[in-house]
Amino acid sequence: MLLLIITRKIRSFARLSRFEKAWLLPAWFLLGLSRLLILLVPFRLLVLGFGTPYGSNAWVPLLGAREEAMALAISRIVLSAARNTPWKSNCFPQALAARMLLGFYGVPYVLFFGVTRDIAETKMKAHAWVAAGRIRVTGGESFSRFAVVGCFVSSRFSSLE
Repeated sequence: MLLLIITRKIRSFARLSRFEKAWLLPAWFLLGLSRLLILLVPFRLLVLGFGTPYGSNAWVPLLGAREEAMALAISRIVLSAARNTPWKSNCFPQALAARMLLGFYGVPYVLFFGVTRDIAETKMKAHAWVAAGRIRVTGGESFSRFAVVGCFVSSRFSSLE
């Protein structure tokens, strides 16, 4: 059983591009750092590193082909690393790790926070996701399920206004 799992992981790793192989371990550490920051740093301080706040105005910057390809590769890396962490790597740590990588490569992004009401449990659910152009870097098709309550635009992009 363990041998099958290891073999499957090796095959999955072999299918990754060179870029994805190079960033998989750093992304894994970024997810851990993100999780640690979420647990230890108050949100009002953590928010200072998200980008320029834009309230609940949901919009996504347009990207060129190179930037879209980079955003897609970063999405694959973060999602792949998140599947292999021993800690909780849900939407928030994934969004922060993706934001850091997109910022590193200068790809314009928007980090969104949204809420929805779970009808079955009658309570609110929160979600965080990142979009860059047409690419949903983390969080999937969140716009259709969550009401945006806050968004943060990459500082580099917001300064172009």
